[in-house]
Amino acid sequence: MQRWWLFTARGVFAVLFGLAALTWPDLTLLALVVLWGVYAFTDGAMTLYATLTHEEWPARWVLGLAGVLGVVTGLVALFWPGVTATALLLLIAAWALVTGVLQIADAVRLRRVMTTEWFYVVTGALTVLLGVLLVMNPAAGAMAFVITIGAFAVLWGVVLVLFSLRLRQFGGVLARPAQPV
Repeated sequence: MQRWWLFTARGVFAVLFGLAALTWPDLTLLALVVLWGVYAFTDGAMTLYATLTHEEWPARWVLGLAGVLGVVTGLVALFWPGVTATALLLLIAAWALVTGVLQIADAVRLRRVMTTEWFYVVTGALTVLLGVLLVMNPAAGAMAFVITIGAFAVLWGVVLVLFSLRLRQFGGVLARPAQPV
């Protein structure tokens, strides 16, 4: 694969974004949404470029869809950062509330077939609690969100860089036709 460096660039950018988020957690959520918008836009643009230049990539449309989604969400975050931050926190809160209630309901149904369904009740209750806390105290939710996104970005970036190095290592093998036996 000749364009392995695109994955390296994406990974390095993700690590830098993650470290910035973890180093300055007291930054406002507005500033982090803008940083995330730049990251999402850049990642989406690089993914679109990879999609358009890799004819041999299987399921290219999936990569293209991810690229378009990155560009669009990056632009939304850049042009409407306040709305993006509020909407994102409320979306996470709604997800937590609905998911937690569904887990509890599912655990009640599972009690007929298993005896440790209370684990599922506990996870459902914790998820509902997360949703309630995010709705009641969005500032604490925002700080937790910032730390989580920062840690995820660092891990994601490291994985992308390692993947790119693996692609580079196999680049010549993938580009050459199979040798006749």
